[in-house]
Amino acid sequence: MSHETLHDGPLSYGLSGLHHVQLAIPPGAEQLCREFWGGLLGMTEIEKPPVLAARGGCWFRGGDLEVHLGVEEDFRPSATAHPGILVSGLRALAARFEEQGVVVAWDDCFPGFTRFYAYDKLGNRLEFLEAVRES
Repeated sequence: MSHETLHDGPLSYGLSGLHHVQLAIPPGAEQLCREFWGGLLGMTEIEKPPVLAARGGCWFRGGDLEVHLGVEEDFRPSATAHPGILVSGLRALAARFEEQGVVVAWDDCFPGFTRFYAYDKLGNRLEFLEAVRES
């Protein structure tokens, strides 16, 4: 696989970060989202703009991360697509998940990070990771 760039010369723009991640949910699943993203993860639900609120779904913010959960009529969770969410206190989060019955699958195949995978209440795959501190 080639890692060549497809541009000629300097870029006239810059990428500055990620505003949000959007995941799909089935119609009527907002309460399950509130239980997981708000209750379990401790994120704050934020108000959607009225024109978007009419579509259903809900949005959450925690730290610099926003997660937007949008209604998809023929919802099916992805088998592989997922957000990678940076966490401080990863083991504490894993313990909280396990206490609440959420299965945590540790994976040590990403050098420089400790990480695990889990699923929200709708089957969306999520990756939580923390940089390994050099001693």
